[in-house]
Amino acid sequence: MSAPYQANAVLVGRKDTMNYVLAAIRLFTEGASEVVVKARGRNICKAVDAAERVKATLKDVVVRDVKIYSDEVEDEQGRKRRVSAIEIVLARSQGETP
Repeated sequence: MSAPYQANAVLVGRKDTMNYVLAAIRLFTEGASEVVVKARGRNICKAVDAAERVKATLKDVVVRDVKIYSDEVEDEQGRKRRVSAIEIVLARSQGETP
């Protein structure tokens, strides 16, 4: 199961990819040393794209860790199913200042 809410997390959903890129960049500019980009199901590719765009924009940001797992969710009919999920941990590289 997924971890509880984190203040430094960007939860990727149905919006345009650039919304999540800007959210992550904003967290870094506000002083966060690391940002976690999270997504489930069909939005996993959007999370990967957002993380890569953040890395391209902020040259001192690197991927520290990637976690993949499955969440159990319940649909409208009450059936439980498993959905793939990803967490990409972006961090400022060591020795760099914001």
